[in-house]
Parts: sequence; structure tokens; C-alpha cells
Amino acid sequence: MAALTMGDAIGQMLPSAVGIAISPLPLVAVILMLATPQGRTNGIAFTMGWTLSLAGATAALVVLGSNGDATTGSGSPATWTSWLKLALGLVFILLAAKQFTGRPRDGREARQPGWMKAIDHFTPGRAAGLAAALAVVNPKNLVLLLGGALAIAASTAGTGGKAVAGVVMVLIASLCTTVPLAVYLLGGDRSAQTLNGWKGWMSAHNAAIMTTVLGILGAKYIGDAISALSA
Repeated sequence: MAALTMGDAIGQMLPSAVGIAISPLPLVAVILMLATPQGRTNGIAFTMGWTLSLAGATAALVVLGSNGDATTGSGSPATWTSWLKLALGLVFILLAAKQFTGRPRDGREARQPGWMKAIDHFTPGRAAGLAAALAVVNPKNLVLLLGGALAIAASTAGTGGKAVAGVVMVLIASLCTTVPLAVYLLGGDRSAQTLNGWKGWMSAHNAAIMTTVLGILGAKYIGDAISALSA
């Protein structure tokens, strides 16, 4: 029974975790850092900053949600979690629309953030700080993180099951930084070519990727909320 409830928590948060994992911005950022003179040090600092920030935010949100009576006495999600899920779904749809309307037109490249131009001069501390900002301050990531943590808090899993689900969420959501770092450290001479190929593809299709992901998540969250509220 415990395994089933833990599986429910993992299954409910999985879309949000995957949404964070395939976000192009952190992947592009870590690849750019790995190509700088302090690539190894800054890449490791960025990856650690990203993972630890996600872990801290996930733990805090799950604890807050669990202490806020996210489940009823019968073990089903509380009504307020369904309303919050509906609100998050609408935010996802709005973010998807913004991503779509703001996409580069006529094959033009998207404008790069200012920090990308200064990335060659980053210290490990700045790399970790940037990772933390992208992980928990970036609006798209923050909404995805909130949705995933809420799904864990509202699940029927016990404290241990929620902790495992939170760890799984962080591990999946960190793949966008840990995989490029592993390729860099273990891939040998071909790693630079591989990473540059990933960076180019993700940069070119950033708008399409995020529009699709946010749109699907929005539809799922709205559907789940309406289903729960009408039950």
C-alpha cells in the first residue's frame, strides 16, 4: 500500500519534473560555461547550485503543503489544492501563449540574456548563484516547481514516500545540468561537438519546446482540477 501511495506521488509530480528537465535555458547556460576557461569548475558549481536550490525549494514547498492540510481525512486531495491546480493550469496556458507570441520571427535568433555575454568571466560563486536564480526565480521554473511540489504534498503518501518522491523530482529536474556535465567529464574529445549540437538544437527550438510543454501541462492541470472539483 505504501508503495502504491508513493507511486501516486511520483506519478503526479512527474510531468512538472520533466518540464523543468527539458527547459532549454539551464542546458544552454551550463554548456556555455563548460566552454569557458574555467569550464570544469564553473560547470560543477552551476550544476550543484541548480540541484541544491531545487532540493531546498522542493522540500520547503512539500512541507508547507503537507502542513497546510493538502489532503482530507479520507486521504483525498483537499479542495483548495484543486483550486490552486486550476490556477496553475491557467498560468501554464498564459505562459505558453506568451512563449508562442514572443518567439523569434522569420528565422531570426532569440535575443540572448545579458549574463550570457559575461559568462566567460564568471566565478564559481556567480555560476552557482545564476543556477539558483534560474532554478527557483525564473517564472516558468517556479510555476513548474510549485505544481510538482503541490502534487507530492496532496498525495496519499506518508512522510517517507513524499521524501522519496521529492528526491526523484529533484533528480529528474536536474538532468538538464547533470547530463551535459557528465558528457563533458566523461565524453572525451567528442564531448564539445556533442554539447554544441545540443545547444544549437535547443536554442533554435526553445519557443516550440516550451510552448508545447507548458500547453500540455496547462491542459493536464486544468483537467485534473475540474475533475476533482466536480466529483
